[in-house]
Amino acid sequence: MNPTRRRIVASGAGLLAGLALPAAAHHGWNWAEAAQTELKGTIRSISMAPPHPSLQVAAADGVVWLVDLGNPSLTERSGFTATTAKPGDAIVVLGNRALDKTKMHMKAVRITIAGRNYDMYPERIRTN
Repeated sequence: MNPTRRRIVASGAGLLAGLALPAAAHHGWNWAEAAQTELKGTIRSISMAPPHPSLQVAAADGVVWLVDLGNPSLTERSGFTATTAKPGDAIVVLGNRALDKTKMHMKAVRITIAGRNYDMYPERIRTN
């Protein structure tokens, strides 16, 4: 392979790797604490839009959290759909909060509404 072609291939590979990093960082678990936290509050809003459904949850202290659910198929498999809950419903979220404590953001492994559990990531649930 000539040097010019080698540079073009290397540049293209570098560009693709750079584009993949933000997606991997957002959709993986490395942005969240290993320890799980329980958040109790009230649903403010529900979004079922890709890339993953999410909730806005107001905690008792008034702080509003962004709660990421599983990807759309995991969320649906858990039993949670767009009609399962509505703003104003009480919710308990078990999940992993962001490492960056300035962000009120967590990834749910389980949500509980009206006594029913919706397990997004059952293999990750640690309740002890």
